[in-house]
Amino acid sequence: MAQALRPDLLVDDGEDGRPRWDNKFQYLLSCVGFAVGLGNIWRFPYLCQTYGGGAFLIPYLIALVFEGIPLFHIELAIGQRLRRGSIGVWTAISPYLGGVGLGCFTVSFLVSLYYNTVLVWVLWYFLNSFQQPLPWAACPPNLNRTGLVEECQGSGTVSYFWYRQTLNITADIDHSGAVQWRLLLCQAASWAVVYLCVSRGIETTGKAIYFTALFPYLVLTIFLVRGLTLPGATEGLIYLFTPNVQILLNPRVWLDAATQIFFSLSLAFGGHIAFASYNPPSRLCPQHPRWPVLVSRNNCRRDAVIIALVNSMTSLYASITIFAIMGFKATSDHGQCLDRNILSLINEFSLPEQSISRDSYPAALLHLNATQPGRVAQLPLRACRLEDFLDQKLGEENEPLSLRAGLVPTARPRVLQGASGPGLAFIVFTEAVLHMPGAPVWAVLFFGMLFTLGLSSMFGNMEGIITPLLDMGVLPRWVPKEVLTGLTCLVCFLSATCFTLQSGSYWLEVFDNFAASLNLVTFAFLEVVGVIYVYGMKRFCADVEWMTGQWPNIYWRMSWRAVSPLLLLGILLSYIALLVHRSPSYKAWNPQYELFPLQEEKLYPGWVQATCMLLSFLPLLWVPASALAQLLARRRQEDTQLDTGLKPQDSGGC
Repeated sequence: MAQALRPDLLVDDGEDGRPRWDNKFQYLLSCVGFAVGLGNIWRFPYLCQTYGGGAFLIPYLIALVFEGIPLFHIELAIGQRLRRGSIGVWTAISPYLGGVGLGCFTVSFLVSLYYNTVLVWVLWYFLNSFQQPLPWAACPPNLNRTGLVEECQGSGTVSYFWYRQTLNITADIDHSGAVQWRLLLCQAASWAVVYLCVSRGIETTGKAIYFTALFPYLVLTIFLVRGLTLPGATEGLIYLFTPNVQILLNPRVWLDAATQIFFSLSLAFGGHIAFASYNPPSRLCPQHPRWPVLVSRNNCRRDAVIIALVNSMTSLYASITIFAIMGFKATSDHGQCLDRNILSLINEFSLPEQSISRDSYPAALLHLNATQPGRVAQLPLRACRLEDFLDQKLGEENEPLSLRAGLVPTARPRVLQGASGPGLAFIVFTEAVLHMPGAPVWAVLFFGMLFTLGLSSMFGNMEGIITPLLDMGVLPRWVPKEVLTGLTCLVCFLSATCFTLQSGSYWLEVFDNFAASLNLVTFAFLEVVGVIYVYGMKRFCADVEWMTGQWPNIYWRMSWRAVSPLLLLGILLSYIALLVHRSPSYKAWNPQYELFPLQEEKLYPGWVQATCMLLSFLPLLWVPASALAQLLARRRQEDTQLDTGLKPQDSGGC
């Protein structure tokens, strides 16, 4: 099915003056940095633990092969072939699909607002890690200096530092509260760092990516080596990967696997299209007298496979690291539980110190319970089982959806509550760090890793915003690119100040749950349909052959034509069904709640629900609005041409 390459179809990469990557490694690092984000660290381990350990890898790999990689290949191919941002690409494919590009642009803008807010929180923790002891290691004294703060004693030091000293959160989303100036200053600093890195596009991000993309792997390796030497690491890894094949009968497992792949690869944001647009589709040798010779190509197919596999392997690598540390934490807590029970027995029965060890505790308890059951029953003994600490101590906080690279709230067993989202980063892992010798060093490394990890993802988000603006010529060409980038970052900073309010974390959850999920899945579905059924399968395959030298095989064609669209349609319909049947609610941190420190579940007020609906459908409205505008413009043009063609005939009649 190979086709002859016509000279007029071959475009030299230097003709349009578009910037280019310095080298292939720089481009791959940028795509990996955009794809590998916070969800790889705090979402994938949770899914593996929740859904049968190693058994979850089966639907995950199937979704990777038939959904993730084919969609990723499409984005890299159309960006490289058409050499434009998301808006320009979809307008070139069909003027009626320009709204898809505008929608991707809008979602990238909205996601950048709250994604960078997570970096603000990380930066705050990073700055607070340069002290000994760590500020979340102990409860602060009360105002009278006569004791400790009651809220801290009731919730724990780590939770108190997160909810009160960092967020200073209100008990209801209706109460906005005041701006937290420390967070506002951190937000200004975070956006300043983003601007410095993206000010000149790939000329600056291409340099910064060497550090921001590679540093997280260095830190993960350090944590892995250290974690494997700690007691309990083996138990944590066994607990993570013990397979439970029966759970694959639950359809929610397959749905979460598909959404994990989708969001983990950062599909439909427009960032990968922008990155790929800076690749030369081909390099020509003009010495041939008639037909230019194609001497080198950038193989976008190979790029898609490599980046997708690196992203998935990073998720698995992070899972091993996280659960090695979590196994140590659970073992440490389990040991402390045994020590408290042993101390109670020794005090009650006046036994010699060190007479009961952790290993002999079960036998001693059994003996005392058999001989003096009444006295034992009166003691405040806890059931100390390591599995319970692995389950309960890794309690899932109320994390957002796309930040955890997922889509649908997971139906998990009642006992099993895996760590995920901000709850893992700011509560569970920070508590685990307290148990490690040299805690401040490990805290600095951990939050430094999270910041660089999120910063790399912000590069892709900002490219999804700035590249379309440049392609549309929003500002005159004589205006430096740094000015447009600075104005964009300033608008984002001002728009994101709402997240620094005391109710800011509630609003971050609203934006993340409703601004990204439905829109991105819809746009991804429209991407596949637009490329394969509007642009045309044969035309697209010919473009891929021109760029790679090979016609796509049956796997790619079947995935693009049927499998991937059906998977996306199934995800979309499932998500809509869950939205319809689920009451929009949130979990509030309320010290006055009778079950405190458990979070109080509340329904969103009516005006917040209206905001949720607006966020869910506002980016989607670009698609019909743009198509309608294009249709009206074309009809107006046809009417104008018709009137112009009739005027000479009318004049002749007179």
